[in-house]
Amino acid sequence: MSDGAWLSTSMPYLTPPMQGQSDAWRAEAAARGGKGTQRIVRAGEVPAPEEVAALLGLPAGETVVVRRRIIQLDDEPCELTDTYYPADIARGTRLAERGRIPGGAVTLLAELGHVGRRVREDVTARLPSAQERDALRLEPDEPVLKLSRVTLDGGDRPIQVDLMVMPAHRQRLRYEMRIG
Repeated sequence: MSDGAWLSTSMPYLTPPMQGQSDAWRAEAAARGGKGTQRIVRAGEVPAPEEVAALLGLPAGETVVVRRRIIQLDDEPCELTDTYYPADIARGTRLAERGRIPGGAVTLLAELGHVGRRVREDVTARLPSAQERDALRLEPDEPVLKLSRVTLDGGDRPIQVDLMVMPAHRQRLRYEMRIG
């Protein structure tokens, strides 16, 4: 990422990989000549923060399951991702554990009968908190992008919320849409 122009697309992260394919992050990093890894720093039940509760359509403070990860490119932190699930979907599953999930979380969700059909993303820019600055190895004046994503099933029930924080100068988000 030394050139400062990381390109990311969301679609590979929203659908289960085909048998034998690597996860979306590893594949994206490899396509650009790098090694993509992630470190799971927390997994389990927590009270839903206000923003998460609103996106999941739950009361603030209701129990949800979170997977908190540091995403790395060539062993350098490039993104902080917290993924939240309603407790009735994730409790007692591998989503609530710190280990890797073969095929990723979207594969496990599909196996559990929860398939995403619609996604809404919001992107904002701001200065990082002290904790984010330390984790991402940023200077105090370097801004971050925050991407909030909610995945809904066929009945428009929110099944997953992702809150991602990434250094603005190392990212470029691309959205491509079909017209008509």
